[in-house]
Amino acid sequence: MTATARRRPLAARTGEASLTDEIIETAHAAADAARAAVLPFFRVDELHADSKLADGFDPVTEGDHAAEHAIRAVLAERRPRDAILGEELGHSTGDSGLTWVLDPIDGTRAFLSGAPTWGVLIAVSDASGPIYGVIDQPFIGERFEGGLGRARYHGPRGHRTLATRPARQLSQSILFTTYPEVGTDAETAAFARVAARARLTRYGLDCYAYGLLALGQVDLVIEAGLAAYDIQAPIAVIEAAGGIVTDWQGNPASHGGRVLAAANREQHQAALQLLSGPG
Repeated sequence: MTATARRRPLAARTGEASLTDEIIETAHAAADAARAAVLPFFRVDELHADSKLADGFDPVTEGDHAAEHAIRAVLAERRPRDAILGEELGHSTGDSGLTWVLDPIDGTRAFLSGAPTWGVLIAVSDASGPIYGVIDQPFIGERFEGGLGRARYHGPRGHRTLATRPARQLSQSILFTTYPEVGTDAETAAFARVAARARLTRYGLDCYAYGLLALGQVDLVIEAGLAAYDIQAPIAVIEAAGGIVTDWQGNPASHGGRVLAAANREQHQAALQLLSGPG
């Protein structure tokens, strides 16, 4: 059984179409609230950033906190019985069987730099993993949503259905990752094996790269060291668009770690073989 089959529409499992509508409407309301909360902090003079690391720089800004507070306020009003897992404000329990998984600014380094490739990630998960997700870019005004029967893009040029690219040779692929140093030396070497076969390799788009994959613009995204809140929304969006997201061994990736997102099964298998094979 595929990951997509396991995450069939919520209404089909509960018999309550209204619950599906409520979750989708709540997710959009939360994304709208996050947009309004975070944009006043983008491209301003002297935005303060703290580091989560004593040794190194893992930034968090007022914008991160403002966006997550805004999302949580919507959830408290509309879905108070659901659990929440947020990057900045932690975990709160619930008794509904659903968990909202939040990354208020995925790509805080881009946010600090004024680059519009960061995004707000909102996912809804049950025991099987993410069932619905939103990747939202507030400054550009682009939103990618997937799951619960949806696979849609909303942007300045209108709306369209999300669909990943059809199969083609790995030598024709466009590959993304966030950092040239993907992770450990071994992880970087594994990524380099795929990059050596790809037509084009690009860096630095954070969650926006996953949106482009769902939109049919790129073929592969490979990363390591991710958390659940980094990947659950992209999983839902990409799978709804026809793509595949696993770890580097082909297992579910909803808890993060090493992640391989592919436009189709052929690309996934080609990249997986290089990632998991001997150096």
